[in-house]
Amino acid sequence: MSIRPENLHQLPFPDPEQETPMARISVKITPLHPDETECTHPVTSTGKPRDPDSGCTGRRTYAVVCNACGPVGEPRSLRVLAEPAQRAHRDSHKAALAPASH
Repeated sequence: MSIRPENLHQLPFPDPEQETPMARISVKITPLHPDETECTHPVTSTGKPRDPDSGCTGRRTYAVVCNACGPVGEPRSLRVLAEPAQRAHRDSHKAALAPASH
């Protein structure tokens, strides 16, 4: 079924007072130092800091962090191991927003 431009005036418009704004969900993979603080320093492919004088101790683990739920599960030793958890958590938010089918 396609909506033709001449029929647009027949579509119901949502009541702005009843609409609730949707929050944007962000699920990111955050690199962590050994003391579990976030690492924002530039690093080499091995996870060691590019600048030895930066005070960075290197990246030890990767945590999945949702802006709505906080940390998701336990930190992983490799970024690639955190990606399935990131995808699954993002999909769980999408499933919660999907309308129930009858």
